[in-house]
Amino acid sequence: MQSGLYIVGTPIGNLSDMSPRTIEVLKKVDLIATEDTRVFGKLASHFDIKTSRVSCHEHNEKQVIPDLIEKISKGAAVATVSDAGMPGISDPGFRLVRAARDAKLPVFVVPGPVAAISALVLSGFPTDRFTFCGFFDEKKLRDDNKIRHTIIYYESPNRIMTTISALARVMPERKIAIVREITKIHEETIIGYPADLLNITPPRGEIVIVVSPAPEHKMSDDEIIELVSEISAASTKNAAADLAVRAGISKKEAYKRLLKKEEE
Repeated sequence: MQSGLYIVGTPIGNLSDMSPRTIEVLKKVDLIATEDTRVFGKLASHFDIKTSRVSCHEHNEKQVIPDLIEKISKGAAVATVSDAGMPGISDPGFRLVRAARDAKLPVFVVPGPVAAISALVLSGFPTDRFTFCGFFDEKKLRDDNKIRHTIIYYESPNRIMTTISALARVMPERKIAIVREITKIHEETIIGYPADLLNITPPRGEIVIVVSPAPEHKMSDDEIIELVSEISAASTKNAAADLAVRAGISKKEAYKRLLKKEEE
């Protein structure tokens, strides 16, 4: 097998999504760098993959990567896999790929499922432009709301209801799709405005959130007045920025409306 680094995608749930090429590559390479050797061990056992493996994750990459690069430079074929899906997509992998590129070593890809893209097409939201923001971070939500096209997040079941509540505060006018357990028995897609999903049974399993593009139309005066009352409890500066984004008006106009509200 040709020497180099092989980026190998693995199933995100349904083992039937394992391609013949994926199995062949993982059997033929000299070494497999896995995010978790125990997790990969189950997959390897199912497909009778007996190739040697080494753990390579975010906590030991700095120590492991130089040795992997040296092995490849001496003629080895090394595959990198994450626990599920494509390595490097909110999973370890990109640093190893970057190191291989910097060393001018051959890099190949063996495509596989990606939860973010699968959830995007399941949502029915526009796919011509989208931004993947990784795992949800409420601290960045107001900045994220400046992204007017489709947004994709990963989220854990332990935080999903808190996240829906945050989306209801900052992005109330944008529909969201809660996509869980993709390719598995309990696969489910729940779509609605965040406020309408606050009382759903908390989803379990692996979760992807897809946020629809922001409405193109500017809010009416009555809608803006209602929104001003809702967010005016915050500091004027922060509230003005929030109002401008959500109402589709300038920060200057938003600031004027908030000052007027305070004077009433």
